[in-house]
Amino acid sequence: MLQQDPSKDIALRIKYERESRGWSLAELAKRSDVSKAMISKIERQETSPTAALLGRLSGAFQLSLSTLLARAEQPQQRLLRQHQQAVWQDPQSGYIRTQVSLATNSPLELTRIELPAGAEIAFPAASVVFVRQVIWILQGCLTFVEGEEVYHLHQGDSFTLGEPLGHVFRNDTAHPCRYLVAVVRQ
Repeated sequence: MLQQDPSKDIALRIKYERESRGWSLAELAKRSDVSKAMISKIERQETSPTAALLGRLSGAFQLSLSTLLARAEQPQQRLLRQHQQAVWQDPQSGYIRTQVSLATNSPLELTRIELPAGAEIAFPAASVVFVRQVIWILQGCLTFVEGEEVYHLHQGDSFTLGEPLGHVFRNDTAHPCRYLVAVVRQ
C-alpha cells in the first residue's frame, strides 16, 4: 500500500538539481537523452516520470536514482517508521519503490522494490557509473539483464552488478517479485 505520493517533491527536486547546476532545459535534455518538452512537463507536474526516465535524469546529475528520490522525498532522520518510508509507484510499469534508508550523507542506500508480474524496467549505464549495487531477492523470481548477459535470480539469491552497463529488471512470472537493492556510492 502506498503511504504517500512524492510526485510533486520529485518534480521540484529535478528542477532544483537542474537549476543548481546552472543548466537550461536544453542542457539537461542533452545530458540525459530526455526531451526538453518531457523535462518541462515533469517540472511543471503535468506528468509523472517513469522509473526509466528518472534513471536517465539521475544519471545526468551523477546521482543514483535512490539518492535523487531520497533528496526529494524526506527530511534527514535516522529512524524511519514504516509509515514514514517514502513509496513511489512507476506510472508505466506499476513498479513500487520504498526507500528503506535515506541518510544522504551515508554511502549506503537501501531500497525495497516490488516488480509486478510481467513488468520490466530498463536503466542506462549512466545511472550506475558512480555506484556499486547488490540485488537481493526477497520473494519471487527476477530476470536481470546486464549488457548482453541474462541472469535468472530466485528467492534468497543475491547479485552484485559489474561494470557500468545498461541493465533491465524483468519479472517474467505471474507473481510479483520483491527485492532489495543496496547501493554504495563510490
